[in-house]
Amino acid sequence: MSQVQAEESRSKFKEMVDRPKRGPRRFLWVLWALLGPGLLAAIANNDAGGVIAYAVTGAHFGIGLFVPLVICLAPLAYTIQEMSMRLGAVTQEGFSRLALRRYGRFWGYYHISTLAFENLLTLITEFIGMTAGLVLLGFPLWLSSLVCLALIITFVLFTGYWTKERMALFIGALNIIFLVVAAMTHPSMADIGRAFITWNVPEYLKDGLVWFIIATIGNAIAPWMIFFQGSGTIDKGVTAKELRFSRIDTAIGSIIQVIIAAGIIICGAALFGHVQNMNDAGPAEMISAIDQVVGRWPAILFGLGLFNAGFLASITVSLSSSWSIAELFGWSKSLNDKITEAPKFYAVYIGSLVFAAAAILIPNLPLNLISIITQVIGGILMLPLLIFMVLMTSDKRLMGDYRTKLFGRIWGWSMVGLLIGLTVATFWQTFF
Repeated sequence: MSQVQAEESRSKFKEMVDRPKRGPRRFLWVLWALLGPGLLAAIANNDAGGVIAYAVTGAHFGIGLFVPLVICLAPLAYTIQEMSMRLGAVTQEGFSRLALRRYGRFWGYYHISTLAFENLLTLITEFIGMTAGLVLLGFPLWLSSLVCLALIITFVLFTGYWTKERMALFIGALNIIFLVVAAMTHPSMADIGRAFITWNVPEYLKDGLVWFIIATIGNAIAPWMIFFQGSGTIDKGVTAKELRFSRIDTAIGSIIQVIIAAGIIICGAALFGHVQNMNDAGPAEMISAIDQVVGRWPAILFGLGLFNAGFLASITVSLSSSWSIAELFGWSKSLNDKITEAPKFYAVYIGSLVFAAAAILIPNLPLNLISIITQVIGGILMLPLLIFMVLMTSDKRLMGDYRTKLFGRIWGWSMVGLLIGLTVATFWQTFF
C-alpha cells in the first residue's frame, strides 16, 4: 500500500474537517467533506437491476402498494447502513475481517463467498441495463458490453480515494433523471395520495406479490452495501469522532434512494394496463414500451438513467468485493493505491467486471427475470449479515461507548424477524 498517497488523501480530508470555521458555514463544509460512503452506497443501490425491477413492478402492479412501500424502507436502510458505518469508523476493520476474527474461519469465508456470488449476479444486471441503450442505437451487444467495460475500468486509473469519490458522487447525482421522467409521465397525484391512504393491491394482481415485495426490500438493503460503506468509511479516514456527520451522510443517502426508487416505480406504472407480459421483456423492451406509451424523450432519458445507474453500481459493487476479499486475505486494499501497488485488489475489481461483461453475451438470457431473482437472493442473503451486524454493534467490548443502545437493539432484531418472515414466505410460495 502506498502510505504516502494514503496519508496525503486522509490529511486532505482531515484538513477540511478540522478547518477553523464556525456556525452554519463550518457545518456545511464538514458535511461536504464527509459526504461519500453513505450517500454512494444508497444511491448506487438504485442500480440497473434495481431500476429494471422497480419499473417492472410498477408496470405489473401500478402505483398501489409499492410506492408507499419503498418510502417506508428508508428507516430500514438507514438502520443497516448506520450500523455498518459505525462499525467501520469505531473498529477501523471491515465486516469480513471482523467476522473472521470474532466468529471463526467458516463465517468469514461464508460472508465473502455469498457476497462474491451475489455481486457477480448483480454485476450481470448492471451490464444488462448499461448495454440496453447502446443496443437500441444499433451497436452489437458484444461491442456495447466492451465499451461499458472499458469505461468502468477507466475509473480506477484516477488517483486517490478523494478524487474517485467526488467523481462517483457526480455520477450518482445524475439519478435525478428518473424523477424528470416520472414527471413527464404525468402521474395522477390523486392516485399517489390514494395509494398512501389505502395501501392495497387489487385481488387479481396478488399472484406473485410476495416475490415482488422481497425483491423490493432486497434492493433497498442489498448485502454489498454493508461491505462497501464499512470499507469506504475506513478508506476515507473517518473515525468515531465524525459519527455525527457520517450519520447525516447516511440519512441523506437513505432518503434520496427511496425517493428515486418511488420515481422509477411511477415511470413503470405509466405502462400499467398498456403493455402486456413486461415480466418477460428485457430493458430494451422496457425503453421501447416507454417510447410507445409516453414518448420518445422520456424513453431516451430513461435509457440514459439506466446506463448511469448501472455505471455507478458497477463501480461500487465491484469495490465492495475487492475491499472485502483483500481485507480477508491481508492484501493492499486502498483506492489511494495505484494498480501496481495493489494488484490483487484491482484484479478482483477488474476480474468481476470482465466476468459480468462476458456473461451477458450468453444467448437467450431471461434478462428481467435475472434482475428480479437477483434482488430476491439479495434479500435472503441479507439475513445472516444483519444478524452478525446487530451482534457486533451491540458488543460493548468491541464498540465501547458506541455500542447500539437498547432501543436500537430492539429495532435491529425486529428487522431480523421481518427478513425471516419474508424469507419463509418466499420459500413457501415457491415450493408449496
